Amino acid sequence: MPREQTPSGSAAAAAKTTLRDRVVTSRRRRPLPERTEAARAVAEHLLASPEVRRAATLAAYVAVGSEPGTGLLLEALRASGRRVLLPVLLPDGDLDWATYGGEEHLRRAPLGLLEPDGERLGPDAVAGADVVLVPGLAVAADGLRLGRGGGSYDRALARVPLGTFTCVLLHDDEVGLDVPREPHDRPVTAAASPSGLTRF
Repeated sequence: MPREQTPSGSAAAAAKTTLRDRVVTSRRRRPLPERTEAARAVAEHLLASPEVRRAATLAAYVAVGSEPGTGLLLEALRASGRRVLLPVLLPDGDLDWATYGGEEHLRRAPLGLLEPDGERLGPDAVAGADVVLVPGLAVAADGLRLGRGGGSYDRALARVPLGTFTCVLLHDDEVGLDVPREPHDRPVTAAASPSGLTRF
């Protein structure tokens, strides 16, 4: 059942759409060398963080389009013996999870996504991850994350125990923005960008 919108909720949703459009346009204008360098720097910061270094299981995702790249990060995590869970988008917009087995085990999925071809572990599998890395378009100074509007990651984050390191991967100019708030939004505890980790 769709959520009923209050007038303030409608205003927040409209403001989110405006901010999404602005960030997506900015991302598309980034030159490929800048995107490549951003992916490398974000991976380095995360791999050096104490939370990731201690983690046995991480939930992550395969970046697509103009998102900060995750390929280097995923391969480094897998090579270091970590178990990496990747999302599988369900028809209702929720996320199932499967273990990452390498680039050769990714398959094309709807919406231009790449998903793991392994055994499905269920939507609650994300609750067992020591670290949860999520995509986003922006994050506010208090950790409120702006996603693409489908609600998939808000649902996933609602299953993650309090105290888990949850981190959104962004470009530097997407950190600390004024993100409109709606009741269903779930904050993250950190943002990783090319200049480093920001903790909330």
